[in-house]
Amino acid sequence: MPAPAIHRPPYWDQAVAELAAADPVMAELVERYPAVSLLTRGDAFHTLARSIVGQQISVKAADSIWARLLQALGDVTAPAVLASSVEALRACGLTQRKTEYLLDLAHHQQAGRLEPSDWHSWDDEAVIKELVSIRGIGRWTAEMFLIFYLARPNVLPLDDIGLIRAIAQFYHGDERRPRAELITLAERWQPWRSVATWYLWRSLDPVPVEY
Repeated sequence: MPAPAIHRPPYWDQAVAELAAADPVMAELVERYPAVSLLTRGDAFHTLARSIVGQQISVKAADSIWARLLQALGDVTAPAVLASSVEALRACGLTQRKTEYLLDLAHHQQAGRLEPSDWHSWDDEAVIKELVSIRGIGRWTAEMFLIFYLARPNVLPLDDIGLIRAIAQFYHGDERRPRAELITLAERWQPWRSVATWYLWRSLDPVPVEY
């Protein structure tokens, strides 16, 4: 099976220009990282599996575990996961719970219950509601899916530790503020909050994360 195509969102240039015009911090980050962008891929299982791996750990740790999974499985697909053993998956660095989540996701895919072709017409909250019905997928993982699979431009993942850290660093002198203040701050990024989030992630880790 050929690798899924990787795409740059069609709105990227417009979003970057408008963010830079509206927010000096965004202008600085856009100038700092001029040759990279969000990339999406047409593989729902890959995006959700990688998001599960990345739950509550650093990008570096998630990349390391993902590399071991690729080495062990050849490719991280539903059939490859189901053909593996719990012990082999755990040996790649997955916790017991994440191993269970990954196996459950693979069963969903194999049973035909992970078919997001209709989701492109749904609003963000409808997609999140559908995804969180799958074991191991919470709001953060669903929001990563919105950004990295559906390429939704206006997602603000306020459960993301990296985003919260970067906002504190660039806007509040390293002081973490209440959630309501973050929502108010992010109003200046409308309707491109996914893009602003991506640039704030870059400020912490110059290597772009891909889900």
